[in-house]
Amino acid sequence: MIKVITSAERHTSNRDWIHSEFSFSFADYDDPSNAHFGALLAHNDNELKPQQGMHEHPHHNLEIITYVVSGVLSHEDDLGNQIDLHAGTVQIMSAGTGINHSEKNQSQSSNVRFLQIWLLPNQRGLSPRWDAKFYPREQRLNKLLPVASGTGEDGALRFNENATIFLSVLETNRELQYPQQEHRRTHIFVISGNVEISCSDGSFDLSTGDAARIRKSCEMTIRGTGSDGAAELILIDLP
Repeated sequence: MIKVITSAERHTSNRDWIHSEFSFSFADYDDPSNAHFGALLAHNDNELKPQQGMHEHPHHNLEIITYVVSGVLSHEDDLGNQIDLHAGTVQIMSAGTGINHSEKNQSQSSNVRFLQIWLLPNQRGLSPRWDAKFYPREQRLNKLLPVASGTGEDGALRFNENATIFLSVLETNRELQYPQQEHRRTHIFVISGNVEISCSDGSFDLSTGDAARIRKSCEMTIRGTGSDGAAELILIDLP
């Protein structure tokens, strides 16, 4: 079963310093019928304005994955990490017993766009940890590249949940095959461009900001359909 959620169906939070689109209940958006998808609690598409940021704040017992789409996001935490996350970088924070961090856009003129994903951990009360890795575009081109995982995919950052996050840059008319398993869930989000998703349920066209939530077995084909360049997408395999 495939459920498509269009970009317009997301909840918009537009503040002076940050524009966010929430795929699930978050902050001022409270919808009990849209609180999560399996272990996926949040999928936020953020644009942080120049010289703005989020002051130091705490998290506990969450797996927080950040993907920088464009610009540079500056991160600092109480584990001693201080880094500029450039576009193409994935960061994981396993909050565990507690982590404090801040995020800022140091640019004088450009926004930074980043996705932030929250997963429930498969075990509470673990020691907090942080890691980050840059994935060049060519590594993601016309393939589903595992970038963060709790199941040991080679080259992926590690977190504490039986899930895997893939990134892809998919050129027009190129196809990816993904064998959706009966007992798993799949969340697909189009970061930019256009794709078509096909399986036994039919074919579905997705544009920038659209998402699909898939449950039960589905031999899925994902095809790039854009007329103005490659699409970029994120796929999350979930329990």
